[in-house]
Amino acid sequence: MPKEFVYRGYTLEELQKMPMDDFIKILPSRQRRSLIRGLPPRHKKLLENIRRARRALKKGKKVVVRTHNRDMIILPEMVGLTVAVYNGKEFIPVEIRPEMVGHYLGEFALTCKRVVHGVPGIGATKSSMYVPLK
Repeated sequence: MPKEFVYRGYTLEELQKMPMDDFIKILPSRQRRSLIRGLPPRHKKLLENIRRARRALKKGKKVVVRTHNRDMIILPEMVGLTVAVYNGKEFIPVEIRPEMVGHYLGEFALTCKRVVHGVPGIGATKSSMYVPLK
């Protein structure tokens, strides 16, 4: 049986019904400070797009919201949507789950990939002469 999601003692339904002022009070200090100071216009625009996507989702359409706002805090109303977050090169689709509430969007779209080195080719360097051929 799957465990029910709880964020600081509140279920997801309670968080979604909760007024924004009450939700801000239960966030960690950095997120609380950001939201108390007010959302910048670019975050308000993203929130409008997310609400528009939520309405489209209820009609049965699958909408992906694209954004460069990596510093947007994930709110309970975003749960269930897919947000494509820009990582500096491409948009990474992020499916918002309840466990992500209170985090930043940028945490889920990594900006650098793990370096995987290949084997040196013939003539790459002087030392590659001594690499055994396959």
